[in-house]
Amino acid sequence: MELRQLEYFVAVAEEANFTRAAACVHVSQSGISAQIRQLENDLGAPLFDRSTRTATLTVAGEAALTHARAALAAASAVRAAVDDVNHLVRGRLEVGMVTACTVTPLFDALSAFHRAHPGVEVSLTENNSDRLVDGVRGGTIELALVGVAGNAPADLASFTLVSERLVAAVPTGHPLTRLPSVTLADACAHPLITLPMGTGIRTVLEQGCAELRRRPDIALQASAPDTVADLAARGLGVAILSESMAASYPDLESRVVSDVAVDAVLALVWKPDPSPALRELLVHARRAFGATV
Repeated sequence: MELRQLEYFVAVAEEANFTRAAACVHVSQSGISAQIRQLENDLGAPLFDRSTRTATLTVAGEAALTHARAALAAASAVRAAVDDVNHLVRGRLEVGMVTACTVTPLFDALSAFHRAHPGVEVSLTENNSDRLVDGVRGGTIELALVGVAGNAPADLASFTLVSERLVAAVPTGHPLTRLPSVTLADACAHPLITLPMGTGIRTVLEQGCAELRRRPDIALQASAPDTVADLAARGLGVAILSESMAASYPDLESRVVSDVAVDAVLALVWKPDPSPALRELLVHARRAFGATV
């Protein structure tokens, strides 16, 4: 019995499909099938029912799965412990970033980490914040830059980079610019242009509207703040952005939404007890952001 056989077994069990599992572990389908058959021969029992397109665990497979996962976790812990002792960092880090959010200190941290630890493969992916948080919780993403409403998830370790009020951004001469202060109801009296669901700014907006028992009129939405601002500058609606975002667009006048107390927060999140590689990346992130992460 080999660890790679257990890895393949767990992959097929989780994907319920040999082809998808082979893609996940970067081997051919014939290779993964051969290794699992060898494992079944060693154990003296079939682990999967192959009579349908779905690879379903047998009773023996169900019994083996928990122990296989534990064995892989133990092997990973052994390697991490030795890496700690020898101050070695290797492997792979999956980093997530909320879509269309350019935060150069994060890129600086990734660059410095890569120079210090070229043996670690770093993958960067974009998605909305909800999915990134789910990825961190599920272990498919080690570190994520996310936008949230108010506070980062309590079950994750985190560091807040930005915490800002919600603003309504409009062209000069728009009716909102003539008000002494702008409430959420004032903004919602007009068509809105927003970021997608799952982003921190959109979550703050939706929560505020729910408290007012009001459904916002979302005229347009775009994943990039530049696009949101550009559409608003053309008179297509009121852009809902954070303070620093709105400040980047001189063609728009921004008004803080006075009665929304929850801030739009940009934060780094990761699971407690990070791997040696992630701990090293967090060191570089601390330097890049000039704070204790």
